[in-house]
Amino acid sequence: MKLWGGRFTKSTNQLVDEYASSINFDKKLAAYDIKGSLAHVKMLKKCGIIPENDADMITDGLHIVSEKIDNGEAVLHEEDEDIHMNVERLLTEEIGQVGGKLHTGRSRNDQVALDMRLYLRDIILEMTQLLTDVQHALFKQAETHRDTVLPGYTHLQRAQPVLFAHHMLAYVFMIERDIERLADSWKRINQMPLGAGALAGTTFPIDRDFVAGQLQFDGVCDNSLDAVSDRDFVVEFLSDGSMIAMHLSRLCEEMVQWSSAEFNFIELDDAFCTGSSMMPQKKNPDVPELVRGKTGRIYGNLTGMLTMLKGLPLAYNKDMQEDKEGMFDTAETLSGALRLFAPMIETMHVKKDSMYQAVRKDYSNATDLADYLTEKGMAFRESHEAVGKIVLHCINEGKYILDLTLEELKSFSGLIEDDIFEALSPDAVVDARKAYGGTGRNSVKQQLNKASELIKANNEWHKTKAELI
Repeated sequence: MKLWGGRFTKSTNQLVDEYASSINFDKKLAAYDIKGSLAHVKMLKKCGIIPENDADMITDGLHIVSEKIDNGEAVLHEEDEDIHMNVERLLTEEIGQVGGKLHTGRSRNDQVALDMRLYLRDIILEMTQLLTDVQHALFKQAETHRDTVLPGYTHLQRAQPVLFAHHMLAYVFMIERDIERLADSWKRINQMPLGAGALAGTTFPIDRDFVAGQLQFDGVCDNSLDAVSDRDFVVEFLSDGSMIAMHLSRLCEEMVQWSSAEFNFIELDDAFCTGSSMMPQKKNPDVPELVRGKTGRIYGNLTGMLTMLKGLPLAYNKDMQEDKEGMFDTAETLSGALRLFAPMIETMHVKKDSMYQAVRKDYSNATDLADYLTEKGMAFRESHEAVGKIVLHCINEGKYILDLTLEELKSFSGLIEDDIFEALSPDAVVDARKAYGGTGRNSVKQQLNKASELIKANNEWHKTKAELI
C-alpha cells in the first residue's frame, strides 16, 4: 500500500509505477532530503507539535537511514516512487510507526523544492571553485607568456597582433562573469520553501524561520503557491551553466585549431589527448572536442526546462518531476569538464617561436601603417586606401609589408620614412595599444593585476559560503 493509498481501491498499474517513478535519479537528493528532515523534526519538537521522545526517535532513525544509504545497505524501491517516500519507509522500518510523524506539517511538494535548493547551493560552491581554478590556470599561462605575440583574428582572418597573455586574460574576464552570475544566483536559491505545504501552507503552528536558520537559509519564501511551483532558480542555474559551457566551448575551439599542424601554436599534454586506432601518427585533442560537443546537451537541458514550465498553472504539477534530470546532467557535465580544464591549460605547451613567425608572415600590421600615415598628416580614408594598395602590391609580389624596401614604400607615399620598419615590427605594433584594455604590455600588466585580485576575491567568497553551510 502506498503511503497515500487510503483513498484508492486498487493498486497502481505496474507500468504506471515504472513510468512515474523518479527514484532512479532523485536518489541523488538523499543526503539533502535527510538534512531537511532533521531540521524539520527539530522544529516539530521545539514547537511541541510532536512529543519530544518521538522527535528524538525520528532523529536517531534518520541518522541510521543516512548511514545505510551512504554505505549501500539501504534498498530503494521503485514502488515508493521517489527519494522522499523511500526515506520515510526506511525510517518506519527502523523505528516503527512513529516514523510517520516526520511528515507532519509538510508535503512532498515543499520537501522536493527544499532538497533542490540545498543541492544547488552545494553545486554553486563547487562550480565557482572549479571556475576559479580555471581562471588561475589561464592567469598562470598569461603571466608566463606576457611577452609572447600571436596573430589576433576577426572573421578567422588575421587582423592585428596581440599578446598571448591578452588572449588568455580575455577568458579570465569571461569566466569572471560566469562566477558573478552563479554567485548572484545564491540569494535566490538560498530562500527556504519548507512550510508551504502542498500549496496553501499548514494548520500546524510551525516556525519556518527556525528551520531556515538551522539550514543556513537567508530567508523563507514569501508565498506558499510560489514556493512549491517556483523553479526559476533551476532555470537560472541551467542558463548560467549554458553560458559557462559556451565560454568553455569557444576556448576549446581555439585549442583544437591551435594544436593543428596548420596553426602549430600549442601542443596539449599527452594526458589530455588520444590516438587513432588506425593512424599511428595521430594525437587528437579529444578533451576540448568533447567539451565542445557536450555544450549542446547543456543547451538542451535549459530548453527542456523552459518548455516544461511554460504552460503550468499554479501550483505543483507532475510535469515538474522533469525538473531534476537536466539539472543533475548539467551539473555533472560541467563539473567533469571543469575538473579537466585547469590541468589541461596548466600543462599546455605554448609554441612562442611559431606564434611569432606567424605574425611576421601576414599583413596584420597594415592598420599601424595607415595610422602612421595619418599621424604624418594624411586623412585616414586616404591612408587606408594607400595601405590597401601596398597590401595588394605585396600579394602580387609574394611579399609582406616589412619585406619591401623604403624606396618601394615611398613610391606609395612620400610621407613614409625609415622609421617605418621599427613602427611596423610585431612588438611595436602590440605596444602601440597602450590604452587600458588593449594588448599593449603596460595594459596587460594592469589586467594581470586586476585578474589576480579577482581570483583572490573569488576564493574568499567561496571560503565564506562554504564555512556558512
